[in-house]
Amino acid sequence: MSRQLALDTVNLKPVDHLAHTEYSLNYHKDYIRKLTGVDGDAPGALRAIYDAWDIDFDWFVSDGLHGNWDAYGRSTDMGHADYAADAGDHREAAACPFTEPEEVWAFDAVKEYGLPDRDEQIRAYEELLNARRAELPNQLITGGYYKTLVSGAIQAFGWDMFLLSLAEPDRMEPVLDSFFRRTLFHMECWARTSVEVCIQHDDFVWSEGAFMNPEIYRKVLIPRYAELWKPLHAAGKKVLFCSDANFMEFTADLAEAGADGFIFEPMNDFDWMVERFGQSHCLVGSAVDCRDMTFGKWDKVKADMDRTFALAERCKGVIFATGNHLPANIPEAMMERYIRHFQANR
Repeated sequence: MSRQLALDTVNLKPVDHLAHTEYSLNYHKDYIRKLTGVDGDAPGALRAIYDAWDIDFDWFVSDGLHGNWDAYGRSTDMGHADYAADAGDHREAAACPFTEPEEVWAFDAVKEYGLPDRDEQIRAYEELLNARRAELPNQLITGGYYKTLVSGAIQAFGWDMFLLSLAEPDRMEPVLDSFFRRTLFHMECWARTSVEVCIQHDDFVWSEGAFMNPEIYRKVLIPRYAELWKPLHAAGKKVLFCSDANFMEFTADLAEAGADGFIFEPMNDFDWMVERFGQSHCLVGSAVDCRDMTFGKWDKVKADMDRTFALAERCKGVIFATGNHLPANIPEAMMERYIRHFQANR
């Protein structure tokens, strides 16, 4: 594993083998202990599994000193389904504090949650970054922001009230702009740190694609993404756009706005992404679907891995990942077959 390999891959420089990342490895606590001898809850567990699995790239973002919005204003807790093996992350939904669209249309995220002192936030990001580098010295540590425009609105209003308020997009645009202004502050702060690569996360589509009028994406959202990335590019940083679900319809728009790469789930066809962006952008993903791993379909998993290896040879920069995570219910035997096949073919 090598942070330099990941950095060279993001920068589309020639590398001698395929870079690698995965998500949710830390949930496999028993597997970590059996494979590495380190207890899954111990401070060194993440480093142990990352090094054992040849992980080069660490997906890491922070929403900053005021990132816990519940402490500063109104937000909606939609709960959390069971994901950890012991269901310790289960959380019931709470009531939405917004009862009608008029309350949403009057909302301003900057006024509601406030912003920390700029210099204090820059120092906090640098300290966070250095602590993560010390924890994971063999991986490229990213920076970035999670609750951007759409993810920010979902966090504040919940899905139901957000969708209801989108019925009048002209009244919703100033609200989305307030999330943009909060996000811009944080991207400007990241630009003044030593981070090399920033992730702009925004879950702005569904599995079927756009859930809003495509013009909202192209006239309201993506032009604001372009503004978010200007201070990062001016500071020499690379920007990787990340979203769940299917955003193929908007990849060209995102590329034109300045994204240097894409982090995506297998709902985005890997062949399609390679064909259009393999020579110009870093692609973080693969053709592998974790659901096939969960249900023991090794022949399908292996075929999708092999297809990814072949397609990656046509690209300037690929970081291999199962884009919809490796959840804790994947059998250990499948985890072992998966990583051994990757290591033998990377």
